[in-house]
Amino acid sequence: MRKKVILACSQCNTRNYSTMKNTANTQERLDIKKFCKTCNEHTIHRETK
Repeated sequence: MRKKVILACSQCNTRNYSTMKNTANTQERLDIKKFCKTCNEHTIHRETK
C-alpha cells in the first residue's frame, strides 16, 4: 500500500514537494536531495508528519 507524503526543506522548512511512499516495509522518514525555490539551491528535503 502506498501513502502520500509531503517533503519539506531542511534549511527553510518550506513544504515544496509531495510524493508517494511504500508504507508496507518502511518505518523511517524519507530524505531526498531536491531543489528548493526559496533557498534557490539543492537541499535535503525530509518527510513531514
